[in-house]
Amino acid sequence: MAAVPALARRIVSSGVLPLCRRLPAWGRAIRQPPSFPLAPCRAFSNNKIQVEMNESSGVATMKFKSPPVNSLSLDFLTEFCISLEKLENDRACRGVVITSAIPKIFSSGLDITEMCGKSTEHYAEFWRAVQEIWLRLYSSNMVTLAVINGSSPAGGCLIALSCDYRIMAENPKYTIGLNEAQLGIVAPFWFKDTFVSVVGQRVAERSLQLGSLYPAPEALKFGIVDELVPEEKLQEKAAAVMAQWLALPDHARQITKSMMRKTVLDRLVAHREEDIKNFISFVSKESIQKSLRMYMEMLKKKKS
Repeated sequence: MAAVPALARRIVSSGVLPLCRRLPAWGRAIRQPPSFPLAPCRAFSNNKIQVEMNESSGVATMKFKSPPVNSLSLDFLTEFCISLEKLENDRACRGVVITSAIPKIFSSGLDITEMCGKSTEHYAEFWRAVQEIWLRLYSSNMVTLAVINGSSPAGGCLIALSCDYRIMAENPKYTIGLNEAQLGIVAPFWFKDTFVSVVGQRVAERSLQLGSLYPAPEALKFGIVDELVPEEKLQEKAAAVMAQWLALPDHARQITKSMMRKTVLDRLVAHREEDIKNFISFVSKESIQKSLRMYMEMLKKKKS
């Protein structure tokens, strides 16, 4: 029998069943509103993710709290996955607001240190975790609302794009986009598919080739985000948007979401192992490792 992947061991040890052992959300039975009294929901947190549940509204708020920039490390991705699974399994939870507890940053994207100077086994584990969080978030039965209260490049942008709705702080200093090309990295097909589904073929093609990061006003213009609001009104606006989405019957919204996203989800599910092999092959190239090392050195100089 093949060894259990490290990510699966991490999640199983938490008491949460991983996605690879379940039908994905878009293949499961649609959750119906319960007809019995609900047990009280409790807030929970771990090292990098803080979750607060509002029992009266059925809405959870998930805050990234991994300073300095909420980079998507293997540990962060694992905790994110566990938190989403807990909420998905909670029948009282109908929606989740995803935001940041770190000022001026939503998420800086994938942790470069996870992709530089490591073993092929580590690259495989890391990339499987990236796939896992996207599959879980993109297929979630919950209403998912990204409240982008800071810059959100690369993988941070992917998280936002995977949500049902995106509200960004009205601050031109905050940027968002899939800027992998600037680092000499190619965004994988499912990043591209998610982007295209939000902004259309032409905007996605130009943005991906140039590795563009858009200030908040341009992000709204190109449809990367749905609304801009003053930063002090983000929470108020998020509550109003979530109430609008939750006013619909869950089953109608969930089935519609499943129809719209199924093709994109199925494509990664069908090519998941191939995608991991391609990532390992690409990131292991000396030219890519050199680019990543140069980028890390640049970041060190900026900090100093």
